[in-house]
Amino acid sequence: MTNESKIPDIVIVTGMSGAGRSTAAKSLEDLDWYVVDNLPPGLLATMADLGGRVKDAVPRIAVVVDVRSRAFTDDLHSSIAELEARGVHPRVVFLEANDADLVRRFESVRRPHPLQGDGRLVDGIARERELVREVRAEADLVIDTSGLNVHELRNKIIGFFGNDTGESSLRATVVSFGYKYGLPVDADLVVDCRFLPNPHWVPELRPKTGRDAAVRDYVLGQRGAKEFLDAYAEVLRLLADGYEREGKHYVTLAVGCTGGKHRSVAMAEQIAARLRDEGIEVQVAHRDLGRE
Repeated sequence: MTNESKIPDIVIVTGMSGAGRSTAAKSLEDLDWYVVDNLPPGLLATMADLGGRVKDAVPRIAVVVDVRSRAFTDDLHSSIAELEARGVHPRVVFLEANDADLVRRFESVRRPHPLQGDGRLVDGIARERELVREVRAEADLVIDTSGLNVHELRNKIIGFFGNDTGESSLRATVVSFGYKYGLPVDADLVVDCRFLPNPHWVPELRPKTGRDAAVRDYVLGQRGAKEFLDAYAEVLRLLADGYEREGKHYVTLAVGCTGGKHRSVAMAEQIAARLRDEGIEVQVAHRDLGRE
């Protein structure tokens, strides 16, 4: 970067083939990001230089990177380090999906997996998952697209980037879930609410959900509930400060109970309210509500 260049905001979109990279890129393009598809990681610094020129400067660049680039992981790490050394702090968005959804998506378009070779579709998915494992672990934002259609994924991208100003403000997603349906794969933090009595066993509360005042009051009135919220809010405040210092822009907090209907829903809403009180932008999703 020269002294006359403006530093662009850069988002790197990567992840599993079939997980929705193209949809994410199109959504960012609709939000006035300059999108470059299938750019080799080694050209990221060059792209930042070009986008940062004063004349016709591009303030926000989204780059889609996939495993067809050779030496994918090493090249991406080296390019990100080079950008950091130039004062550019890119954010990495990783798109994930379970094997069943990926197989269904590839079969629906009748295309082989790019790493399938002479093997089966699931072999290509397994190879890719191993290849991108380190990148996923270091991503700023992991989005699980399992079960999502293109419109739902687009809404998620708009939710994260629709009001993006390029500032280092933390954004949080609080997801309630039921343990019997499995952990959310994109969770950064997981909270277990099964230490609280289950409203399911109270006949008048069983048909209600954690969004109903009666269930909320029951859950919050239990021994240890308020103390837990107070203590965990303090932990989240410390984590939020640390995430800000380390340049992490997004965090997904999963709140679980047995079925994802009562305790986790009520506690997720309360945790989200505490985060908003700290000035953090929060989205709330109740993954398993209505599945019983």
